[in-house]
Amino acid sequence: RKPVVLKGMELGTCTSKWTVDYLSQAEGSKEVKIHVSAVPQMDFLSKNFVYRTLPFDVFVRRAAEVKHKEYFLSEDEKYYLRSVGEDARKDIADIRKQFPILADDVQIPEYFEKEQFFSSVFRISSAGLQLWTHYDVMDNFLIQVTGKKRVVLYSPRDAPYLYLSGTKSEVLDVDNPDLEKYPLFVKAKRYQCFLEAGDVLFIPALWFHNVISEEFGVALNVFWKHPTAASRAIQILDRALKTLEELPEEYRDFYARRMVLRIQEKAYRNDYG
Repeated sequence: RKPVVLKGMELGTCTSKWTVDYLSQAEGSKEVKIHVSAVPQMDFLSKNFVYRTLPFDVFVRRAAEVKHKEYFLSEDEKYYLRSVGEDARKDIADIRKQFPILADDVQIPEYFEKEQFFSSVFRISSAGLQLWTHYDVMDNFLIQVTGKKRVVLYSPRDAPYLYLSGTKSEVLDVDNPDLEKYPLFVKAKRYQCFLEAGDVLFIPALWFHNVISEEFGVALNVFWKHPTAASRAIQILDRALKTLEELPEEYRDFYARRMVLRIQEKAYRNDYG
């Protein structure tokens, strides 16, 4: 249950074929919705970016540039594509459906049963782009097809020090954090790896990760499903907390603390690193 970088995997022809020219020609001028940011550190909490739509071939060429002749916000703006289903609220991302020609070039490592497959998220990032720290509820492979990335990770055990808002950390700059605002962040143990083209990073469910694209790059995230007990437990907890709201404050506080103690007794492990 720890992250690991896998090297020398057989990933198909994508590692040699996916140049800017090939990507542009392969999927042509289909419209894609992208994130555009005037600053390198993209923040999903404050939404310091805008959504724009471009033809895929135009987007790829712009994302590969350092300075732009045509732009939305500034000549050094950053671009990020995270593929979504046709209906983003209902349909999962699947490279076979959204980018079928490119999907033929990829061989996904077979480390899970086919029926466990959940999604395959196609990503393209400008050089210098940094994505916010967050966790996912499923195990996944980050397949770095082209370009280089630096990935900073934190164990789920360090969640109390990451100032979470939902699945995301409020600490945007993990290299130079504002310790007056986030003093507990120093307690979070940092893990770091560098991905070259062709590397695959296994990110276990619940591990926090912050991703920096050191070069223009193309990647594919593949997620697979776990048993549903965890999501059922969260739903039950949410219902229990809602029930507590019906009690007077004194009772609510007392029973909430008892619930916390029971969870600690039953669930916490001392050998979990």
